[in-house]
Amino acid sequence: MATEPSLEQFGYQQELRRSLTFTDLLVYGLIFMVPIAPFGIFGSVYQGSGGMVALAYVIGMVAMAFTALSYAQMAQAFPMAGSVYTYAGRGIAAPVGFLSGWVILLDYVLVPALLYLIASAAMASFIPAIPIWGWLIVFVVLNTVVNYSGIQMTARITKIMLVGELIVLAIFIVVGLVALAQGKAQVSALSPLFDSSTFSWPLVFGAVSIAVLSFLGFDGISMLAEESKVDSRRLGKSMVAALGLAGALFIAQTWVAALLTPNRAELLANGDPAGSAFYDMAEFAGGHWLSVLTAVATAIAWGFANSLVAQAATSRLLYAMARDRQLPSFLAKIHPKHKVPVNATLLVAAISLVVGLYLASRDDGITLISGLVNFGAMTAFLALHISVVVHYVVRKGSRDWWRHLIAPVIGFAILVYVVINASIAAQTLGIIWLAIGLVLLGVSYARGRRPTLAGIQDTPETAAKP
Repeated sequence: MATEPSLEQFGYQQELRRSLTFTDLLVYGLIFMVPIAPFGIFGSVYQGSGGMVALAYVIGMVAMAFTALSYAQMAQAFPMAGSVYTYAGRGIAAPVGFLSGWVILLDYVLVPALLYLIASAAMASFIPAIPIWGWLIVFVVLNTVVNYSGIQMTARITKIMLVGELIVLAIFIVVGLVALAQGKAQVSALSPLFDSSTFSWPLVFGAVSIAVLSFLGFDGISMLAEESKVDSRRLGKSMVAALGLAGALFIAQTWVAALLTPNRAELLANGDPAGSAFYDMAEFAGGHWLSVLTAVATAIAWGFANSLVAQAATSRLLYAMARDRQLPSFLAKIHPKHKVPVNATLLVAAISLVVGLYLASRDDGITLISGLVNFGAMTAFLALHISVVVHYVVRKGSRDWWRHLIAPVIGFAILVYVVINASIAAQTLGIIWLAIGLVLLGVSYARGRRPTLAGIQDTPETAAKP
């Protein structure tokens, strides 16, 4: 087995505090994905999949499983912060890394704003005395204070939040099963997996492009590579484990919910513009108290727990790109006491607040930003799969065909189909964002500043030998 390469061998100094265990990483990934994430987007996935919500999540989990395997391989090769930016830059070439980092910024920088917006709208519906913009400020300030206090504080808070979410999910599933036993099912037991009256592959994959929003977050574990006490192999395993556990929870809850949805025809025809389909179903299944419980839990989970870890991951991406001088260097500043990228953390908070307030003024704000987040993530994941093949098979001559060729190729093919079936608006804006990245890259070349990575010529040959 190859020796685990140190951070210094890649040209960096250990600046962040290594304090996270395997359990911390697993909890972080789960809370980033939000075990009750389908609550908030159930109606959109239901309409998009023709009622086959569980099938959309099964396919989404399979697609993300191949991506998680590729993440695990690249985490062993390059055990440092930066995620796809680092893996594509070192696995293929620095310019490719820059473009991959630029594209995934659509995911990481915008997702906190999306979470804050959804949670603020939900809280404002219960406590209208505080407007949406007021809740936005509350969530942003609270999460920024926790992240500023250090990664250990973030880890402690996420454990508490995860327990709360799992309790709410358990209550819903138990009440849902009781309702099914009482004969409240609206469709046959297998309809959430397959309905011949609505099934088509483009339809289902269009819904998958929405459902995968729930899975985004397992990859955020890779951002904490320089704050983890475990080796790179266990870090990779934590990503796969988090994805598997979250996927099982998503499929179980959406299966029960799809069976109990009372307004099927209306939902399929008109969608869920108010985002209340899941809560309406919960009220039908167990009463008004269950509707309120699931709605409030969703608001807290998205606006606090998920946003907390999303802000942490985003700040690490900005930090990794800034220390390579591919973003302004002030973003690489580490707080001397708390050992967190302080300027990056504050910038993410500011962007989230500004973008969130802007989107709150638009009727299509949530739909638009959801599509952009998914497009950015899926496109960056395509580069990840390519980097596995290039680094292991092309450069190192690996003959581990499954992990280093077949699995990445399958994952790449699935994601291409998902991206193709994404919304036109998301595709258009995503391509514009990529074009801006290409222009910035061209300007860098024109000014004689070709993207480079620290110690790239001295990358240890011992890293992740096949």
